[in-house]
Amino acid sequence: MTTDVLFDDDLMRRYDREGPRYTSYPTAVQFHDRIGLPAYREAAETSPGALAKAPLSLYVHIPFCQSPCFYCGCNKIVTRQMDQADAYLERLAREIELRSGYFDRTREVEQLHFGGGTPTFLDQDRLASVLDAIDRHFRLTRSPTRDYSIEIDPRTVDPRRLEALVDLGFNRMSLGVQDYDPEVQRAINRFQPIDVVTRLVDTARGLGLQSLNFDLIYGLPKQTPRTFAATLAAVVAQRPDRLAVYGYAHMPTTFKAQRRIVVEDLPGPPMRLELLKLAIDTLTAAGYRYIGMDHFALPEDSLARAHANGTMHRTFQGYTTHASRDLVSLGVSAIGQVGRLYVQNHKTMSQYSAMLDEGRLPLQRGVSMTDDDVLRRDVIHRIMCDNAIEVDAVERRFGIDFAAYFADELDRLETLVRDGLVERAGRRITLTSRGRLLMRNVAMVFDAYKNAGAGAPRLSRVI
Repeated sequence: MTTDVLFDDDLMRRYDREGPRYTSYPTAVQFHDRIGLPAYREAAETSPGALAKAPLSLYVHIPFCQSPCFYCGCNKIVTRQMDQADAYLERLAREIELRSGYFDRTREVEQLHFGGGTPTFLDQDRLASVLDAIDRHFRLTRSPTRDYSIEIDPRTVDPRRLEALVDLGFNRMSLGVQDYDPEVQRAINRFQPIDVVTRLVDTARGLGLQSLNFDLIYGLPKQTPRTFAATLAAVVAQRPDRLAVYGYAHMPTTFKAQRRIVVEDLPGPPMRLELLKLAIDTLTAAGYRYIGMDHFALPEDSLARAHANGTMHRTFQGYTTHASRDLVSLGVSAIGQVGRLYVQNHKTMSQYSAMLDEGRLPLQRGVSMTDDDVLRRDVIHRIMCDNAIEVDAVERRFGIDFAAYFADELDRLETLVRDGLVERAGRRITLTSRGRLLMRNVAMVFDAYKNAGAGAPRLSRVI
């Protein structure tokens, strides 16, 4: 599979529009509140994973942060009061017990991810208590093939704490770096010297972690090509295995903390493009492979290998090397998938807590995939993961005539073909080097809900 990408300024400007990130299909826009426990139980009993007793993926949401980062759009609670965390962990333990009743205890947890918020807001004993609760009701493993990751705010973890996290079983870590420039850090209320991160990287290497990811953001206030180039140079020297380079989405009416950002300090659209191009050029020149969306990985990383051999997948946790697994999600606002059913917990702590206090799972909304959804999800994920659609393979899997089923979509695709985003050769539709950076635009062609005008959400822009 080609890993080449070509930054076409004109196309990037013309196709920079809002669109889903396609960590699911249907997307969260189509979720509704008519999903109840009977549907969840049926999905848990009849999913392909349940019938095969296949391994599980687990996601745990820890919503707490000690201070607000002004750019953040996550579901979080800013506090320094540990009693709030203790009350939450008590209810989280109830949810773990309740939810485990829907799944066979023999299904090993192959993939585990702690996200937030800031999971390392919890001290070691509290974090260990969550893992103990999970292990009592599910089946954790120490297999070297496990994928147990945790998001880290480097300001909350020192080398000794990092070693303790490895002792708990985590073998992958994601560090929120964002930007190293002091002026940018002041503008986003996130003070984080380079040497703090460097110490953690060195410790992680010494501990033999399987993979280390950095999160970076372009389009932040006070960011310029000069300052971002310095950040990228420092990051390349630290050599993380993977990188996620996100574009900042300024939505102050939705995210209160973003109102603290001075709009005049934000880079305009032309500079955002320049910053993105700088990131792509710098990272690919340093040997990183462009995986898709915002993601880069070193060639020897398992994600780059999965991308090269066509075994990469996309879920709510982003790109993953694991085949489609039932995803059991725990905590306030957490989203999961069991078979054909997507489910999300209540987003507010009050509603989440009230339902658990009544002994009920805190399900709020979701959607059950139709046959058409399953087909389109497969096609969209092939675009997002493989950069190509093998028409014969789709026809075999779903028993359809591709050209007849997707006649309208293929007509719309012709515009992208003329613009050089996509090539059609025989029974294969392939994203070009120009089109790979605009894969969300290609995927939108096959999104029945978006093309029908269903829903009018505020989504992140492609660039």
